[in-house]
Amino acid sequence: MLTRRRLGAGQVGSLRDIGGVKREETMLRRLMVALFVAPTLSVAATASITADVALQIIDGCVAHAKGKGQSHAIAVYDAGGHPVALLRMDGNQPGVTEFAVQKAEAVASWHFSTAEMAASAKRTPGFASAPHVVTVAGGIPIYSSEDQYIGAVGVSGEAPEDDTACAEAGVKAAGLSISRKAKG
Repeated sequence: MLTRRRLGAGQVGSLRDIGGVKREETMLRRLMVALFVAPTLSVAATASITADVALQIIDGCVAHAKGKGQSHAIAVYDAGGHPVALLRMDGNQPGVTEFAVQKAEAVASWHFSTAEMAASAKRTPGFASAPHVVTVAGGIPIYSSEDQYIGAVGVSGEAPEDDTACAEAGVKAAGLSISRKAKG
C-alpha cells in the first residue's frame, strides 16, 4: 500500500510502501520515458511536414492560383493526419475551406489522392461510404525526395481539376513529389 506525506515549500516528495522501499525514482523514470522519450522516438522515426514546408506548399499554391486568376482554400496535413497549415484565399466561402480540410484528411487517412478515391468508389461497392473518403479531386499525397509519404494537401474553391493543379504546383514549389517513384 502506498502512502503520501505532505511537504513544505521546496521539498521533494516521495512515495513509499509500508516497508519503506522508495519507488518514486523508478516510477518517475517510467513516467518520463512514457511522456517524453516514447513520443519523440515515434516522431523521429517518421518524416513529416514541418510548418515551414507547409507554408512553402501554400505559397506555391497561391502563386499558381493568382497566375490563373483563381481563389482556393488550401489545407496541409502531416504524415500523422494532423493539420499543419490552412489558408482560405480571399473570395471563398467558409464551406470551401471545410472541403479543402476534408480532402486533406481523406488523403492523410488513405495515402492516395481523392481522384483515385473517386475511381476506387466506382470499382469497389461501398468504398464511397467508408470513413474519410472524398470522391472529388483536389486532395493529393506528398512524398519526400526519399520517396517516403510525409503528408497531404487538400485544395478546394475551383473546378476539381484546377484544385488538383493548384495542389500539385504547391507540392512541386516546395521541392517535394506528388507520387512515388517507379520501382525499377
